[in-house]
Amino acid sequence: MINARVVVVGAGEISNYWFPPLREEKVHVAAVVDINPDSAREKCKKFSIDAEVGNDLAEMLRRTRPDFVLDLTTPDAHCSVTCTALRAGCHVLGEKPMAPDIEQARKMVRTAEQSGKMYMVSQSRRWEINHFALRDMINEGAIGELTTLNCDFFIGAHFGGFRDEMKSPLILDMAIHHFDLARFFSRTDPLNVYAQEFNPKNSWYKGAAAANCIFEMSNGIVFTYRGSWCAESCHTSWNGDWRVTGDKGTLLYQLDQPPRGQAVAGAEGFCRPLRDIDVKNTSLKYTGMHAALREMLDFLRTGSKTQTECHDNIKSLAMVFAAQESSQKGSRVKINF
Repeated sequence: MINARVVVVGAGEISNYWFPPLREEKVHVAAVVDINPDSAREKCKKFSIDAEVGNDLAEMLRRTRPDFVLDLTTPDAHCSVTCTALRAGCHVLGEKPMAPDIEQARKMVRTAEQSGKMYMVSQSRRWEINHFALRDMINEGAIGELTTLNCDFFIGAHFGGFRDEMKSPLILDMAIHHFDLARFFSRTDPLNVYAQEFNPKNSWYKGAAAANCIFEMSNGIVFTYRGSWCAESCHTSWNGDWRVTGDKGTLLYQLDQPPRGQAVAGAEGFCRPLRDIDVKNTSLKYTGMHAALREMLDFLRTGSKTQTECHDNIKSLAMVFAAQESSQKGSRVKINF
């Protein structure tokens, strides 16, 4: 086992969720970098971290020589931070989304290839026990051959801050989770999309906070998405409420409760007789950001491939930008990675 060293970049709100697992995994925080060094000092004090503090990432990497960089900056800074770290010889674990546009994301993938270093995106909502259970039930044939995935997401989220000013806060900052889960559940890749972004009249966001999308996935599967970040009351789960249909049955995953479903149990009748599907017994020791960190640490120790390495995650991000393009054009758009 190695004693991993990390430089954390970004000491904003999201860092509060990363420092505890770093401490639990005994990762040595060599430095905390932020455009506001006082914020970095405050976080070091809060979590009792003895680390260097500064606002010059390149210089800090030269001095501390970490095994990896943890990028917790805002999306607009991800490309600069990640590419700087990769070129300095560091692996990178970064917050989603990869970048605010597909060209920057492609640049990050190319830089990872050119540097020979690994860039992993923390698509943290993958690592939930119900998500692994649902994926396993689908792929073990509980509902026969998968045909359709439907996801609803409706929450009235009053964040304040940068999300209120984003052009596409729902699609770029949140729907990336649901789009990635659709790929994770179905083990398919996106091909085309028809989408409509809009901003309801009651919205407190500057940009489009709601959307409807229809994705054509590989293997003939269709994924539909309805979402809003300014839907007051009767909220869905943050993970979305899902209906997954196969040619032999349906699975429901709603309000973060274990998946449930029914399968066809006979060949006669206007509506065929049904039987309940047994819930998959799945174990998952670590969840969320902690699980993402564990995958990075496993990579450092063994070289094992991570689930959301950049070549994979750019496919989920491409769904985001293709949906935006489709909405702007008012037509179906091919998804290019």
